[in-house]
Amino acid sequence: MDKKIDLISRIKEHYEVMSKGQKKLAKYITSNSDSAVFLTAAKLGKTVGVSESTTVRFASLLGYSGFPEFHKALEDVVKEKLKFVDRIEIESSDMTKEEVLNSVMLSDANKIKLTMESLSKSAFDEAVESIMNARKIYIIGIRSCLPLAQFLGFYLNLMFEDVCLVGTNNASEIFEQLININEKDVLIGISFPRYSMRTLKAMEFANNRNAKVISVTDDVNSPINLYSSCNLLARSEMATVVDSLVAPLSVINALIVTLFMKKPKEVTNKLDMLENLWEDYQIYSNDEINYAESEVALIEE
Repeated sequence: MDKKIDLISRIKEHYEVMSKGQKKLAKYITSNSDSAVFLTAAKLGKTVGVSESTTVRFASLLGYSGFPEFHKALEDVVKEKLKFVDRIEIESSDMTKEEVLNSVMLSDANKIKLTMESLSKSAFDEAVESIMNARKIYIIGIRSCLPLAQFLGFYLNLMFEDVCLVGTNNASEIFEQLININEKDVLIGISFPRYSMRTLKAMEFANNRNAKVISVTDDVNSPINLYSSCNLLARSEMATVVDSLVAPLSVINALIVTLFMKKPKEVTNKLDMLENLWEDYQIYSNDEINYAESEVALIEE
């Protein structure tokens, strides 16, 4: 078979002669290529509900020498899709600037609404209890998800004694920080398309060490859910070149507020302590806080 024929074309060409299980694989891969690319033959089969051997035969039916060659073709499909998305520019739209503003904000509001309607209350409650009972809390988020991880880490650090925002410069650094994680700890992994392989590997490691693993991601089919026992799903579809992380931030905000309500005295005491430290060490000086008032005084003089 011609090597230049892409995977999706091969699937369409052979679909009619596929077995029932192979058709399930075909449908899943064409609809969820972003997730499927992270899966081994065994995990792909388990996700779809077929055997690993069915997955391997599926690759052979499409003309590949084995699953590795099939997987490489799947990677090429995902890369092409991402290149196409990266070429989309908001300037190419006929909308005015005001229309863009309204469109983006309405889209974000709709994502929050859809997230409210679909977020599992039991999963949310489980996440809260897991964090409350954890010896140590680890948080990981990479690339555009890093600000979400930092935001969550900042506020959890005000509530809990041992919070680690995992540094993510390289895989080695991640595992060095997670080396002592165990069943008494919790790892919160935050990842949205494009999903991070480093986040996925960190969650796999934590799961293997029997830690409680919580995912904050966009879809039930997200590869990030492979190693988590508690999934907080928030809508984040990309409308232009920018990922919308408004709904995920809202879910994280709700998580922070709920945890605060579980231990208000501890948080209030810590905030009072910080206020005293800021004053004693002149962290926020008067001229910074009352900048506008200072200017008025200068004018009057």
